[in-house]
Amino acid sequence: MIEKIRNIFQVPELKRRILFTMALIVIYRLGEHLPTPGVNARALAGAFAASGAAGGLFGLYDLFVGGAFSRATIFALGIMPYISASIILQLLGAVVPYYEKLRKEGEEGQKKITQHTRFGTVLISFIQSYAYSVFLTNLGQTQGLPIVPDPGFLFTFSTIVTQTTGTILVMWLGEKITEHGIGNGISLIIFINIVGRVPNTILSAFESLRGGSLSWPVLLGIVAMMVGVIAAVILMTQAVRKIPVQYAKRIVGRRMYGGANTHIPLRVNTAGVIPIIFASSVMILPATVAGFVKADSPLAGLGQIFSPTGWIYNILYGLIIVFFTYFYTAVVLNPNDLAENMRKHGGFVPGIRPGRKTADYIDKVLSRITLPGAVFLALIAVLPDLIIGATNMPFMGFGGTSVLIVVGVALDTLQQVESHLLMRHYEGFVKGGRIRGRQRM
Repeated sequence: MIEKIRNIFQVPELKRRILFTMALIVIYRLGEHLPTPGVNARALAGAFAASGAAGGLFGLYDLFVGGAFSRATIFALGIMPYISASIILQLLGAVVPYYEKLRKEGEEGQKKITQHTRFGTVLISFIQSYAYSVFLTNLGQTQGLPIVPDPGFLFTFSTIVTQTTGTILVMWLGEKITEHGIGNGISLIIFINIVGRVPNTILSAFESLRGGSLSWPVLLGIVAMMVGVIAAVILMTQAVRKIPVQYAKRIVGRRMYGGANTHIPLRVNTAGVIPIIFASSVMILPATVAGFVKADSPLAGLGQIFSPTGWIYNILYGLIIVFFTYFYTAVVLNPNDLAENMRKHGGFVPGIRPGRKTADYIDKVLSRITLPGAVFLALIAVLPDLIIGATNMPFMGFGGTSVLIVVGVALDTLQQVESHLLMRHYEGFVKGGRIRGRQRM
């Protein structure tokens, strides 16, 4: 293992990418501790715990932004507005002809979609930062604590400017990591936020053991469950369905080309962790709406109704995960394009006619293997949280959703490191060869 780690730093380009990624992550972590002007951090911490928001939907949002939401730092909104904008643009790409055309234009079209995503991120950040300022003011009035000593237009304006600017900076950091670093920048930011909470989670577990509110058998059961979830996620991430492909022989001059046998690897979980992140972003919307209104408004109860440990939240959460799994798989893999490329190069699936029949066959296989992958993602995301909620242990915020994201991003980053090593004739970082498949974000 030490030798393989040493190999990483013997590849100049890989070393530069890793150091660049680490430098930007350090910048991001520093920004997570810069406070928003006009907020009493101590009063906010007490109110956040007393109101029960730490265990609700705001707690899930806080998990994705590394605790910045509960501390009201300049990165309180994190990368979530960017993810919400990405969801909207991808949905528009499926229903609006203009965006569908851009998606098919290749690199130039993708540049325009990225630009529109950035504009959407700024707009969503503006709306959510205003809601956040209202939430902080209402929370202070409800709990009777001086969270915002001087509420008013100046505080609202400064919060909007601070949070929107912070989100733009986080988006820029994520894009630079993707372009010049290792791994997907947006996914890595969420990964760092979740992993950064692990030491506090472990400390809370031992405090609960010491206080008597948690027993060793229950703790060991939860740890065993998490180990099982991690093993299942790794298994499903690497599971593929191979469609055999043959290429016809053709003679060009005095040389013979083709005649090879290969396969198309269709992953059971083609969408990776994207459906989890997308679904989490959608489920946060009710709490965002609740942040706009006063504490005595009927809409203020949306945050409680959509609690992560409640049945309403988890049923909707699971259904949205299944939907986004199919949706993102359709965006990433187009059976018509696969069939057309095979036909142009003389390839065919044994027993299936080239062209339309091949596209229908690939679509049929893809639909069948996507169903167990989608159900698996939904169960892994929902069941651990329900079990944790039933045991009344708020310290176990590192639930099924977090495990899925952490394991998925870790495998994706490790696969990219692996490809750099193998490309330069170094032994792979993982024993036994490459990690099959690649997470995309």
